[in-house]
Amino acid sequence: MSDEKKEIEPQESDKKTKILKEIRDYAILLVLAFVLAFVFNRFVIANAEVPTGSMEPIVMPGDRLLVNRLEYVFYEPQRGDIVMFKFPDDEEVDYLKRIIGLPGETVTIKKGLVYINDSKVPLSEPYLNDPPEGDYGPFVVPEGCYFMLGDNRNISKDARFWDNKFVKKEKIVGKAFFRYYPTLGKLKKAVY
Repeated sequence: MSDEKKEIEPQESDKKTKILKEIRDYAILLVLAFVLAFVFNRFVIANAEVPTGSMEPIVMPGDRLLVNRLEYVFYEPQRGDIVMFKFPDDEEVDYLKRIIGLPGETVTIKKGLVYINDSKVPLSEPYLNDPPEGDYGPFVVPEGCYFMLGDNRNISKDARFWDNKFVKKEKIVGKAFFRYYPTLGKLKKAVY
């Protein structure tokens, strides 16, 4: 009978050890998953939910977008990019707008049309749904900064109306590149 107890005890001990090992492995896996998700969300991808119609028709209210935080580590921001950035008048708030003016450029809006550096030809903006209105500027974009406008120009509260008209490059969170809700799809870039 003592031999039977010796055989049973090691088996129960082995079971407990296996269970504890499995619990430890799952705990390590969960911690690793949380750390990876935190790093990915903090340094690689940002999530944006669009609250207004200022970027219609390309980005609609309620759309949820992915923003590439690494895009401007490797590349310079380009005219036409849709970007998420810290709102210059209140950096606690993130905005989503299109880059229109690049560093060193002069942006003038006449009868709703955008002119860069006193060009005689207005900027081609095929993404605009309604003909824009109004005269604004000229706005001289400082080095290291960008001038942002919404695509739904007639209702957008964009750089034309901000106290601080320009967004510093380091305040750009990243480039919006993918809509994942309510429909899936890449965001279109304007053709110039």
